[in-house]
Amino acid sequence: MMANEQTKQTIFMTDEHTEQTTLKTVCSYVTYVINNIRSSVPYVSKPIRSSVTYVSNPIRSSVSYVKKNICPSVPYVKKNICSFVPYVKKNICPSVPYVKKNICPSVPYVSNPICLACLACLLFVCPVCSQSIHEFTPAEQQSISVPTPGLFDRSDAFSIDFTDVPKDEYSFPLPVGKAELVNNNSELEISTTKGDAVKAMFSGVVRLSKHNAPFGNVIVIRHDNGLETVYGYNAQNLVHVGDKVKAGQTIAIVGGEGLKTFCNFAIMVNGRRITPSIILEVNGHKLHQQTITFRRNGHRIEVKTHRVRDNMTDFKADPFANGNTIKWNLADMKSSQWSYPLPGAHVISPYGNNRGSHTHSGVDIKTKANDNVLAAFDGEVIESGYNGGYGNCIKIQHGNGLVTLYGHQSKNLVKVGQKVKAGQIIGLAGRTGRATTEHVHFEIFFCGRRYNPNILFNHDAHKLQNATLTIQKNGSVTSRKN
Repeated sequence: MMANEQTKQTIFMTDEHTEQTTLKTVCSYVTYVINNIRSSVPYVSKPIRSSVTYVSNPIRSSVSYVKKNICPSVPYVKKNICSFVPYVKKNICPSVPYVKKNICPSVPYVSNPICLACLACLLFVCPVCSQSIHEFTPAEQQSISVPTPGLFDRSDAFSIDFTDVPKDEYSFPLPVGKAELVNNNSELEISTTKGDAVKAMFSGVVRLSKHNAPFGNVIVIRHDNGLETVYGYNAQNLVHVGDKVKAGQTIAIVGGEGLKTFCNFAIMVNGRRITPSIILEVNGHKLHQQTITFRRNGHRIEVKTHRVRDNMTDFKADPFANGNTIKWNLADMKSSQWSYPLPGAHVISPYGNNRGSHTHSGVDIKTKANDNVLAAFDGEVIESGYNGGYGNCIKIQHGNGLVTLYGHQSKNLVKVGQKVKAGQIIGLAGRTGRATTEHVHFEIFFCGRRYNPNILFNHDAHKLQNATLTIQKNGSVTSRKN
C-alpha cells in the first residue's frame, strides 16, 4: 500500500552582499596594468625584434593565424575579463614588477624561436585560458551564495528523486556527529570530536575552498543533481577549487569555534539556503524517501516534496486503513530496508519440525556464540527480556501487520519502545532458555497469527523471497511467486 503526501515550503533568502565596482575604479585598474606592461616594452621589443631573423616561416605564418583568430576575441575579453579587474589587480598586478625584473632581462638569452613562442604564450595566452580551466568564475570562487549558472535555463523548475539513492552515492557530512538545526533552521550544526573527518554529501566539483569570515575555512561543492552543499568552520580544507569529489570522500578536518568542535552545514539551491530537514533526517542522518521539486519564482525558491509513504516504514500506521487486503511485493524492498537476522547462518531446525508434544514454531539458525543478531526490518521493539523457553527474547513490530521474534540471545541490546532500523544489531546469539547450542530462534507473525519464516526469507541464499504476499486483515496470508 502506498499513499502520497505533499508538503510545500517557500524559502525567502536575501542575496549575499555583492561587491560593486565603479567605472572610475575599473579604469584606474586598467591604466595601472597598461602602464606597467608598457614600461616593460623597451626591455622586450628590442630582443624580440633581433630574434625575428631566427623565427622560422611556420612561426611567422602563425602570426597571421593569431591576428585572424585571436584578435577578434578582444571585444569578448574586454567585456568579460575586464569585469574581473579587481581580481586581476589583487592577484596579477603584484607580479608585474617580478615579470619586469626577472623575465624581461632574460629575453636576449632566448635564441630558440620555439622558446620565444612559448614565452609569449605563457605571458599573454595562458592568463586568458586559465579561466576556462578552472570552470568557475572568480565570483563563484570567492562568494558562498551565488546563483548556479544555467540551473533554470530550460525550465523554472527541476526535480530530484531521493527514493532510491544507493549507499555509495550519499553520505552524512559527519556520520557519527550529533546534528541540530540552527540559524532559523537554515543550517545544521553537527557536533563531533576533534580530528573527525568531514565527508562530501554527494558527488560533485569543489566550487569554493578558502577562509571566509565568519565561517572560517569553508568548502562549497556543486553537485550534479543541482544542489550545492556548504561545510564551514573546518580546521583544515583538504580539497581545492575544481577538484572532483565522490560521496563520502573526506574533504576537510572538522574545526569549530572556541572549545566546541562542529561543522556548520548548509544546502543551497541557486544560492539560496533551504532547510536541511526537508531533505534528510536530522537525527537519523538518512535521506527522506521522496521526490523534491524546486521552482524559481522571482527571487524565491519554492520547494514541494512528494513523500512516499511505505507501510513497512510507517509501522505504526494501520495497514488496512483503506481496505481489508494489502499486497506486499518483496521484490520492491530496497537492500537498506531489510536484513537477514543472522548473516552467515545455516538452518539447524526448520519450521514445523515435529518435537514430540509440539511442532517447532519457528526456524533455528546458527553461526557462532555471541554473533550479531540483526533486526529484519525497520520497527519498534515491543518486548525485550527473559521469556521462559525463549530465554532472552526480543519482539519487534513492523509494518504490514508483521511482528518478528528473536530468541535465546546471550544478551539483548535493545529496550522496549526503542525504534530500530533494518540491519541494526539488537542482540548477541546465545543459548539462554530451552536451547542445547548457541543459535537464534526466529519467528514471524502477521496480525497475530504465526507463519513459516520461509514465506519471507530464502534461508539458503539469505535473501527475501521473490514473491508477492497477499495479507488479509484477519491475518490470512498467501504467497505468489513473481
